[in-house]
Amino acid sequence: MHNKIDLDKIDINVKPPTEEPARQYYFMAKCREWVREFEQKNGHCPCFFIQTFGCQMNAHDSEKLRGILLQAGLTEEKSEACDFVLYNTCTVRDNANQKVYGHLGYLQTLKKKNPHMKIALCGCMMQENTAVERIRKSYPFVDLIFGTHNIFKLAELFYVCQTSGPMVVDVWESGDAAVEKLPSRRKYAFKSGINIMYGCNNFCSYCIVPYVRGRERSREPEEILSEIRALACDGVKEIMLLGQNVNSYGKTLKNPVSFAWLLRQAAQVAGIERIRFMTSHPKDLSDELIEAMRDCPKVCRHLHLPLQSGSSRILKIMNRRYTKEQYLELVGKIRQAIPDISLTTDIIVGFPGETEEDFLETLDVVEKVRYDSAFTFVYSKRAGTPAAVMENQVPEAVVKERFDRLLRQVQQIASQVCMRDAGAIQQVLVECENDHQKGYVSGRLGNNLLVHFPGEASLIGKLVSVKLTEAKGFYYIGRMTEKD
Repeated sequence: MHNKIDLDKIDINVKPPTEEPARQYYFMAKCREWVREFEQKNGHCPCFFIQTFGCQMNAHDSEKLRGILLQAGLTEEKSEACDFVLYNTCTVRDNANQKVYGHLGYLQTLKKKNPHMKIALCGCMMQENTAVERIRKSYPFVDLIFGTHNIFKLAELFYVCQTSGPMVVDVWESGDAAVEKLPSRRKYAFKSGINIMYGCNNFCSYCIVPYVRGRERSREPEEILSEIRALACDGVKEIMLLGQNVNSYGKTLKNPVSFAWLLRQAAQVAGIERIRFMTSHPKDLSDELIEAMRDCPKVCRHLHLPLQSGSSRILKIMNRRYTKEQYLELVGKIRQAIPDISLTTDIIVGFPGETEEDFLETLDVVEKVRYDSAFTFVYSKRAGTPAAVMENQVPEAVVKERFDRLLRQVQQIASQVCMRDAGAIQQVLVECENDHQKGYVSGRLGNNLLVHFPGEASLIGKLVSVKLTEAKGFYYIGRMTEKD
C-alpha cells in the first residue's frame, strides 16, 4: 500500500528532495544502486532480518520497515545470520529491554564472522536516553539507532549507515506528523493493521508509553478510509484499527470526529468483512461506541478492556481515572447491548502499595466479569514514571505468590467461558496450515479464539463456516460445514 513509483526513473545524481515521502523514495533508489554494487563485489544480494518486540503497533511498524527494505532491493532471511539485522524494540516492561541486550551479545558473535553485517535498533526502547547511552557505551558495534517518530526514514538512515563509518543515531524527541504512503509488506495478505492515531495523553503513573511515543495525534479520517478502501481492493478481509487509546480518536483533529463515527464509516467499505480495534481505555468508552459495535455486524464481538487493578484505591494512584464500580458498570452496559461479546483484559500485579485487600478486589473483578482471557503482568518499574519512585514497593516473593493465584483464577474461568460455543457453527477466517497436525488448517473466530479443523492450504484467507465440535479450553477443534 504505497505510491506507485518507479525507482529506476528517479535521478539519484541530484540533491534529495526535502519533502516526504519523495525524499524516502529517492533514498530507496540510492539504496538500490548500493545493493547492485554490493552484489557485484560480494557475489550475493544483501539480506536482512527484522525481529519485533512488543505490541500490535510495533508489529505494524515492522511491516513498513520490511516493505522499505524489500523495495530498496534487499532480500529477507529468517535468521540473524545476514547482512542487516534490525530489532524493533519495546520498553513497556524492563524484561523487554533485557531481551534486547541479551540478543545484542549474540549479534556481536555473528558480526565478527561477517564483516559486512550492520546492526540497527529502533522503536520505543530507543526513545529512552539511558538505553541509548548504554548501547553507545557497552555495545559500540551497533551501527544504527532510531526511534518511534522517524521509522519512515529507514531508507535514508540505511544508506547513511552503509556509506559512513561511526554509529548513526537519529532519535527525535517528538513527531508532529506521520509519513504514510510508503512501502509495506504485510505478514498476512488477507488482514492488516491500520494506524488511526499515534501517542497517548493518559499518563498512567506506571506507563512509559506517553514519554516514548509522544502525545496523541489522530490521522485525518479520509486518509484512514482511503487506506481501508485500498486494502479492500488488495484482497484484505480483516482490518485492525490501532492506537494506544482508540476511544479518544479524533479529539485532536481540526474538525473533531468520534471513534464510533470512524468505526461506522469503516464498516461501509465494501470487501472488508471483519473489523477489530486495539486498545480501548475504559474511561473513554462511550455509549456511542457501544451502539456502533452493536449495530455493525462487521465489527468483531471482541473487546479488549484493560482493567490493570480491581482496587479503586490503586486505580486512583495509577491515574486510571475510573473506579472498580465504574468499570463493572461499564461491563454490564456492554454485555446488555452485546450479550455475546468476548471480553479480554490486562492486569498488573504488585503495583507499589498494593495490599492483600487490594489484590482481593482484583480477584473479585475477575470473578464477576469472567474474562475470555487476560494478559497478566508483574509490575515493572520504568525509570521516569511517577510509580518508579513511589514508596511501598511490594516484595518480590509477595508479588510472585499473588501473580500465581491470579493466573490460576484467570485460566480456570477462561477455560469455562471459552467452552460456551461448543457445538455452534461459526465463521472462521483461515490464517495458516496447522503446524502440528497434517491436513489441518487454523483460523480465528470473531472473538479471536483459535480453531483447528481439517482443510487445505487453498482455504487460507477465506471466511468459512465451521462447526465447533470440541472445546479444548482455549481453542476449538472443528469441521467445515454449511452455515445453518
